[in-house]
Amino acid sequence: MTQIEDQPTPMTFTAAPSLAGSVTVPGDKSISHRSLMLSALAIGHSRVEGLLEGEDVLSTAAAMRAMGATIERDADGVWHIHGVGVGGLLQPDVALDMGNSGTSTRLLMGLLASHDLTATFVGDASLSKRPMARVTEPLARMGASFTTSPGDRLPLTMKGACPAVPLDYRLPVASAQVKSAILLAGLNTPGITRVVEPIPTRDHSERMLKGFGAELNVEVEADGTRIITLVGEAELQPQQIVVPGDPSSAAFPMVAALLVPGSQVTIANVGLNATRAGLIDLLREMGGDIEVINARDVGGEPVGDLIVTASALKGVEPDPARAPSMIDEYPVAFIAAALAQGRSVFRGLDELRVKESDRIATMAAGLRAIGVSIEELEDGIIIEGSGGAPLTGGGPIATKLDHRIAMSFAIAGLVSKDGVTIDDMRPVATSFPTFVPLLAQLGAIA
Repeated sequence: MTQIEDQPTPMTFTAAPSLAGSVTVPGDKSISHRSLMLSALAIGHSRVEGLLEGEDVLSTAAAMRAMGATIERDADGVWHIHGVGVGGLLQPDVALDMGNSGTSTRLLMGLLASHDLTATFVGDASLSKRPMARVTEPLARMGASFTTSPGDRLPLTMKGACPAVPLDYRLPVASAQVKSAILLAGLNTPGITRVVEPIPTRDHSERMLKGFGAELNVEVEADGTRIITLVGEAELQPQQIVVPGDPSSAAFPMVAALLVPGSQVTIANVGLNATRAGLIDLLREMGGDIEVINARDVGGEPVGDLIVTASALKGVEPDPARAPSMIDEYPVAFIAAALAQGRSVFRGLDELRVKESDRIATMAAGLRAIGVSIEELEDGIIIEGSGGAPLTGGGPIATKLDHRIAMSFAIAGLVSKDGVTIDDMRPVATSFPTFVPLLAQLGAIA
């Protein structure tokens, strides 16, 4: 795995001519992580096409190899995984280096919680600042034990429990990572593991667990609460998986095409899972012209192609309950709001405070630096849009080693007077290694 190291790599993004062309974005990060983990727990050979080959997903692959799975990539970019079976993971000989990946860390902690082994998790400077208590607390109820660094952070050592104790758990905050960690722990736990989810979050884990043959059921109550039950000691069957394009990555060319005058861009093969498609709905409410064509189902996930045409946007105040459906896309949504006509109010975003950076504070500081009028809230932000007038530009923007902050302000640079300088573009490799070439393909970069 390539680590973010050495010296920062600043880059300046300047006003772009109209964007045009058809592009594809890397595979969905959430599905890529889960494809590797569940394939490693199946008995037999799984085949994965379209896997995101960013550093976060490669961290997951390295960890599963360290615990006995055989994972190889062929010359055509297809990944082959020979699993060890549920309960068959081996004691790793070295610490599991998670790099920048919070998803890898939290999901793997769940996976290992019901195995009789001890593992140490380490990560980069950014990941080591992220709290893990929301995952360690329910997993400890299942019998796992943890020794953490101050503040429940990495480096962290955990000892799994076998047999683990089945858990009946109501999520106190909307978190797909916590939900998934508990369900993954439940795979090797005798009895029934039950997760109650008052606010729906991305459901890739449920879809993929069913696809691999786990006995999983989802009930939806009248108020929208989801009750997920999983029968433990599962036997997973190998699968052939085609990973759709990541909607979180598609967000960047989508917003760029809406904001740069005269643009029309097609983004092919984008995952359109309803638990992830909140940004599309939001941008349409703002007046964005986004058309879905060739809608289809691939491996249990809805997929389509997006045609995005430059549009005059207006301010919006979305329902905070919608936050889980676009939690990773809010930084670039703030850029869209900065160019809209009128005020946008975003609330219910507490989760952004504990991402790779404090994304509310980091975005607020960056927006001020490029001339945007904002008010930072405890759980969100208020943005006064420019009505389509170019942003002043400036920088270097302090991205705090956060890939989505870096890419969001790169898009801002495309609609600025003086260009926007990003202090360090290296973190983009964690999720979107082809980001800069893709912008060049659309004509944004000479």
